Amino acid sequence: MDRLARLHREIRACTKCVAAGYLATAMPILAGTSRDRVAIVGQAPGAIEITTGLPFTGRSGRILREWLAEAGIDEAHLPYRTAVTKCFPGKAKTGPGDRRPSPAEIELCAPWLEQELALLKPRVILLIGTLAIERLWGRVALASVIGTLRREPDRVLIPLPHPSGASRWLNEPANKALLRKALRLVRREVVGLDSAGIAGRMHRSR
Repeated sequence: MDRLARLHREIRACTKCVAAGYLATAMPILAGTSRDRVAIVGQAPGAIEITTGLPFTGRSGRILREWLAEAGIDEAHLPYRTAVTKCFPGKAKTGPGDRRPSPAEIELCAPWLEQELALLKPRVILLIGTLAIERLWGRVALASVIGTLRREPDRVLIPLPHPSGASRWLNEPANKALLRKALRLVRREVVGLDSAGIAGRMHRSR
């Protein structure tokens, strides 16, 4: 078992938020292997993910897969998938959608994400939604970063809006155009990995 697989086992056994009184039950959810060179970081699993045990398998996940397909990433080659917090936080008390994890929950879960990225060393990280963007990029307006990327010494960050139906951000045509631009950037960066032989080796090894 490699170091990332051992870390996954530790994460799935985590009950820190239950012990702290933030959650009634813990079911950390993530997926991927140490061969992945593209990673997705979302906000937190949803209710459907609790039943499937896999990230991004609900309605939001279906939409995200459509975006990935547009960017040249098919179902057979899904990236590493994780989130800022690893357990379903429950439904929001008001309005549609799931509850946003509290700052305390985010801090409890932060070491797991840090260790994942340190071991995986992804070349491209897709930041899905404002919480993931805030965590790894900084607090910014979506319209100012969607359609852009940040090159860091050992990785590229590409923000994407959250695909949740509860979000109204994509109702604006200008924002849809920014999403299309962002997906072109994802395609370009993934093709770059393929041309370097990195993503190709990953695909063939699965």
